[in-house]
Amino acid sequence: MVSAIRGVLLQCDVPAKEFILSLNDSKPTNERFVILDLDDTHLFVQPTVVEWLEKRLKEFNEENTYQPPRREDVR
Repeated sequence: MVSAIRGVLLQCDVPAKEFILSLNDSKPTNERFVILDLDDTHLFVQPTVVEWLEKRLKEFNEENTYQPPRREDVR
């Protein structure tokens, strides 16, 4: 018998994938959203968390992006 699970295939770089897996691991067992860890750059996740993940990844990237000081701050 075949069973199917609805999900979304995510493709991301390794740091983003590790961040997503850490978010997944921080949730209680019944709320985890990663269905399958496919390889180094692909995850199969529940479709209900895609928007939330996009928001969290955007926040993660903003927190971890270097912004050089403005010229007027250098004085």
